[in-house]
Amino acid sequence: MRKSVKILLGIIVVLVIARLLLPFFVVRYVNKVLADMEGYTGRIEDVNIALLRGAYQIEGMNIQKVNGSVKEPFILLPLTDLSIEWKSLLKGKVVGEVVIHNGEINFAFSNDESASQTGTENDWTQVVKDLMPFEINRFAIVNGQIDLANVIGEAGTDLSMKNFQLQIENIRNVEEKGVRLPSPVKASGDLQGYGGKLNFDADMMLLKQTPDFDYNLSFNNVQLVELNKLAQEYAGIDFEKGTINIYSELAMYDGKLEGYVKPLTKDMKIFKLKEENNKEKKRGVGGFIKELLAEGGKEILENQKKEQVATNIPLQGDVSSVNTSIWPILGGMVRNAYIEAFKAEFDHSVEFGDLFSSSEGEADKNTGATSKKEERQQKREERKQERKERREERKKS
Repeated sequence: MRKSVKILLGIIVVLVIARLLLPFFVVRYVNKVLADMEGYTGRIEDVNIALLRGAYQIEGMNIQKVNGSVKEPFILLPLTDLSIEWKSLLKGKVVGEVVIHNGEINFAFSNDESASQTGTENDWTQVVKDLMPFEINRFAIVNGQIDLANVIGEAGTDLSMKNFQLQIENIRNVEEKGVRLPSPVKASGDLQGYGGKLNFDADMMLLKQTPDFDYNLSFNNVQLVELNKLAQEYAGIDFEKGTINIYSELAMYDGKLEGYVKPLTKDMKIFKLKEENNKEKKRGVGGFIKELLAEGGKEILENQKKEQVATNIPLQGDVSSVNTSIWPILGGMVRNAYIEAFKAEFDHSVEFGDLFSSSEGEADKNTGATSKKEERQQKREERKQERKERREERKKS
């Protein structure tokens, strides 16, 4: 009896020691994974092990570019929770979930390699696989932040999204719903300094090499004056006031896509006879004429009652080539101005089912064409065989 008790106590002591040492070994393993990345290196501060929950938490992950001049880290994750997804385990599927709290990612764009920080040098999916022993079925970001510096390669063209929320569920299609787009995706965020808000809602099939999806995307109440750097770069004008709302629906099946983008500007003003002295770029004669013409065009195409300029930009094509046409765009602007003002909402004119049906119809046509070709070939072979048999008969006779 005493011997059994001693053995039991010995096992408990070994387990306690192993539990105490486990975080040390996990920290070493994670730091080794982060040190072996291509073009980037990183470290973590600590881990918390939760054996009963089948999880571990990584604290203080900091990833920076090797030989980079950007001060901000590429990825900064104060707390990352990696665990078994129990509701899927109850269905007989061993998959995991990852939840990132208050994470931050900093992109920088530049022709100078040391000042560029985009993450394209490294295979990040492999890093995630090395840190997570199971396939991920749920991925979430809570209160994240995304910063993009020098978006057009020019100082001052920065974009920052705060309060970023992301939820991707059923990535591995554990829940068989009998639908073609089983993975719901939701995202939202505030455009810091631009006064706008992003909302993204989609259903996807993420297990295909080229994912299928059907999404709604909107940017609301973005301040036009905050886009002046971009407007100067690409159009040679700037805005005095106004806001823009953007609505988009897009569906893709087997690489073929269909959708639209609907921009609506409200209370937009481009031309001002005498500009403020505090503007970074002084307007020359060419800029004066451009802005005057743009303002005149805006007045012609503006719905005076709603004080808005809007249109609908149709999108069609595939992943390698997206096409649109100028005439529907101009027609949409005229319609908004003189026939019926566009509404600041989704048109609900894009249906994934229609795209799928048309693709299936094309496949049936192709199959039908192939069948007819095979049928003609078969008849030729039969006639050839008949002629051969007749020749043989004449030889015998």
